Amino acid sequence: MLRRCVCAEWMKLRHSYIWMILMILPVVSVLIGSANFYMNQGVLTKKWYSLWSQVGLFYGEFFFPILIAICCAYMWRMEHHNKNWNMIMTAPVSKTGIFLAKLIVVGGLMIFVQILIFILYFLGGKLVGITDELPKELFGWLFRGWIAALTISALQLALSMRIRSFAAPIGIGLCAAFLGLGMYVVHLGFLFPHSLLTIGMGVLSQTGLSAGERLIFMLTNLSYIAAISIVAIHRMRKSDVEA
Repeated sequence: MLRRCVCAEWMKLRHSYIWMILMILPVVSVLIGSANFYMNQGVLTKKWYSLWSQVGLFYGEFFFPILIAICCAYMWRMEHHNKNWNMIMTAPVSKTGIFLAKLIVVGGLMIFVQILIFILYFLGGKLVGITDELPKELFGWLFRGWIAALTISALQLALSMRIRSFAAPIGIGLCAAFLGLGMYVVHLGFLFPHSLLTIGMGVLSQTGLSAGERLIFMLTNLSYIAAISIVAIHRMRKSDVEA
């Protein structure tokens, strides 16, 4: 049943414009970050690490959370139109399958985005003249960024499920990104989903996480994903959704 739900969600995206957004925002992030690095090489002297600090600042702090919010809002867009909620709630499909299928599909989209940002980061570095080897931490940043993206995706899916407006959840996601930055600055980053993205991707600090911090990071994200999904699925089962 879950497999059928996932296939149905993929079919909705086949001819959509979401793929353009998935490619445009990472490109813009790398262009801005690479240009800023190129113009400030006298100060930014750590090559790949300095480039990541610039690309990651725009991508991890702003464009990636917005991209996640847009994708999650789009996943519920069809359900919020033409009273399709009535069909969904009466269909012989489990509510768990509906929500998890959307989360799985968004997770797949985020893998695509992370691979794309890796390619663009590499090309950007070569274009600005970096010849050193890539940072050994890079794949850890990308993987942990994807894990944190799943947490934010669960949260944004839950918001978009309840809010019919397409723009409102995206606005909330943008505000949450700024709040997450503040939480990170006051050393409470492990307590908030968007701060976890900052920590996981090494956006503001390229020093690696200790083994204990990596464990806390993974457990916190998994706990958030499980808790948010359980609450969202429970509301789908017990509450009438406004069609």
